[in-house]
Amino acid sequence: MDPMVIFDAGLALALVALSWAVLASADRFASVVLFIVLGLMVALAWVRLGAPDVALAEAAIGAGVTGALLLATLRHLRGQPEAPPSPAPVRWAVGGMVAAVTAALAAVVVALVAAPRPEGLAGAVADNLAMSGVEHPVTAVLLNFRAHDTLMEVVVLLVAVVVVWAIDRGLAPAHAPQGPLVDLGPVQDGFARLALPAAVLLGAYLLWAGAHAPGGAFQGGAVLAAVGILAILAGRWRPEPRHRAWARAAFGLGATVFVLVALGVGLGPRVAYEYPLTLAKPLILTIEAAVTLSIAATLAALFFGREPAGLTVPNTVPNTVPSTARGGRP
Repeated sequence: MDPMVIFDAGLALALVALSWAVLASADRFASVVLFIVLGLMVALAWVRLGAPDVALAEAAIGAGVTGALLLATLRHLRGQPEAPPSPAPVRWAVGGMVAAVTAALAAVVVALVAAPRPEGLAGAVADNLAMSGVEHPVTAVLLNFRAHDTLMEVVVLLVAVVVVWAIDRGLAPAHAPQGPLVDLGPVQDGFARLALPAAVLLGAYLLWAGAHAPGGAFQGGAVLAAVGILAILAGRWRPEPRHRAWARAAFGLGATVFVLVALGVGLGPRVAYEYPLTLAKPLILTIEAAVTLSIAATLAALFFGREPAGLTVPNTVPNTVPSTARGGRP
């Protein structure tokens, strides 16, 4: 028997066990740690499935940045009482839907294994790859053949940070804590000194490599977001009110460049995102560079969780009428 078959079977069982442990753990911190480990195992599974691009995105976003967001959320929930369990009918309904989806997916997998393997769209992508402007099929699909879908993914991130800032404005004003969010200590602080420059170079490399190898805007942006998160944790950088205009520009940069390229191409004899062959690669790299910066800024802002300190927008208008005049006690 091929040893990798045994490895793959063990990996599949580990994914199921970790998924169950994440949901069943009564300790919040343990659940978050298990979720991060699950993300790393899922990235390894994508590598075994021959999808290194998805594996990079899962490791950087699914395990890394999402894990940091969950840890930051856990910090805000410290001291809060545990939420009561959901009613039994709700749990049974959710369990039934999960079982139905699992059964449908299993039926699809069995049908795919039994039927002759279809070619799908791989042949069409390969036939048109030379006209896409890049050498990597995943980048060609994301930034050329289905660029509208990728634009919507960028817009989703933009909407997410807008909603978070809007919710923060609706809350009671709070003074942002000064200094680092956590005391990393000398060892971790030294690691931050070494890791930050290397991570910036890695993010830039992943952006450039996406044209011909696994990588691209989402992977590079996630790594650069990790740079921002680590800088915030280490207290080396803290968003301030004067940074708000730059942050807003960075949030919308990716979507703006995406739309401008579409309009610029569409004003001529071509349709939107039908790049001229001589300009396809520069236009794709321009879009990816802008999207990388937007993803990095957005994910770091979501980790910080609020608009930079100093903006005080009260959620209610102060009532100057004395309480006795309203019939209440003074």
